[in-house]
Amino acid sequence: MTDVKLEELKAIPLLEGVPDNQLQWLIDNGNVRLLEEGERMFEAGEAVDKTSIILEGRIRLCVSQNGKLREVAVFKEQAITGYLPFSRALKTPGYGQCIKKARVLVIPSEKIKAAAREHYELTEALVHIMTTRVRDFTSQQQQNEKMFALGKLSAGLAHELNNPAAAITRGAAALEDQIERLPELFKSIVQLNIPPEKVDGINQLLHTRAHQKDRPVLSMMTRAAHEDDLNDWLDDHEITDCDFAENMVDFDFKPEDLDHMNACTPSPQLPVVLEWVNNYLVATKMISDIKESSQRVSQLVTAVKNFTHMDRATDKQPLDIHSGLRNTLTMLDYKLKKAKVTVVENFDLDIPQVKAMAGELNQVWTNIIDNAADAMEANGGGTLEITTHQDRQFVQVTIKDSGPGVPLEIQSQIFDPFFTTKDMGKGTGLGLDVVMRIVRQHNGSVKLHSVPGSTEFIVCFPISGE
Repeated sequence: MTDVKLEELKAIPLLEGVPDNQLQWLIDNGNVRLLEEGERMFEAGEAVDKTSIILEGRIRLCVSQNGKLREVAVFKEQAITGYLPFSRALKTPGYGQCIKKARVLVIPSEKIKAAAREHYELTEALVHIMTTRVRDFTSQQQQNEKMFALGKLSAGLAHELNNPAAAITRGAAALEDQIERLPELFKSIVQLNIPPEKVDGINQLLHTRAHQKDRPVLSMMTRAAHEDDLNDWLDDHEITDCDFAENMVDFDFKPEDLDHMNACTPSPQLPVVLEWVNNYLVATKMISDIKESSQRVSQLVTAVKNFTHMDRATDKQPLDIHSGLRNTLTMLDYKLKKAKVTVVENFDLDIPQVKAMAGELNQVWTNIIDNAADAMEANGGGTLEITTHQDRQFVQVTIKDSGPGVPLEIQSQIFDPFFTTKDMGKGTGLGLDVVMRIVRQHNGSVKLHSVPGSTEFIVCFPISGE
């Protein structure tokens, strides 16, 4: 089908109010172009010298950003793109590719410029499209810059990384001190005349306690009582090093364990053996602390990498919705703890994957959860409940907080650009605008239900991405 009927243009909401004779003028001055799936409609850097009205099919715009191609828009049926009156665009920022067999009405820019003098209503409609496009692209650029900078997350991430890094530094210093003491300890140990079977007995006890899996977690009072028992035993045997008892309690040593080592050691050489045992226990503890802290740093780096999806393609891919939610919670963990927020996960792990851009979905979760944390922090804490389930051909994510709620009179405005209820300097009013545009780009929907003490954002994405 290569001809265009007047009814097709009249059905386009963007051209509502344009008289029939002006719509017929578009048809008379344009040409129909048919595109097969995968065919390029235009290339990056081409002159913006025509107006295109998508009658059927879909065209996606891909732009190179930071050395990677990124899908920034999808033009569907009834979309109007290309040259628009009074636009300053001279060259296309990327290439346009047909992703669904398309039929496009193409009008040369010279004709559109001439129409500005003769067809007021048509020009007015096209100018309105242009201003909307400028706003969308400007806002989209702002969201990309915020994503790359990780502005909202930098303070919390730095805090989360600083704790394990400091622990590694302390552990390494303590371990170095223990190692420096080994030569002198070795001299003392080799002078002992302990039978091999007695050495095996001490080694077996030491290995058992150092690698005990079910080591009890002691309360402060219970720990103090156990430490007193060990100190009493050491005092009875005229051993005055107070560090022995403190370290041995950490590894669940009991007075009967000291009796066992005493029986294996030639009198009065027990202090030398205990010092060797104590050195081993401290070194083991430091190694464990360093290992645990290193794993925490690795987890945080992995979370950042997954959150931004630095190593993945930037087009839509099948993904598990829960992975992004958990990465976002990890990135915001410090802020949630600071706000005294309890997180409840009601995840349906059997729901299918959705076709989406993971990095952009993470921006959705970040903005909603970040706002919820701010609201609950003002209340002195609260509960954040995240629920996922399948609703027919959609995956639904509900993020509910126990904050003060959104007043009824402003609920219709919260998705508007630059609208914010936060104090001056604390909000840009772009967060929920970003949420709405990303969700729409994924052919989904986002709804708000809010009453005092309960605010729900319900986000739905089609499983197929269409």
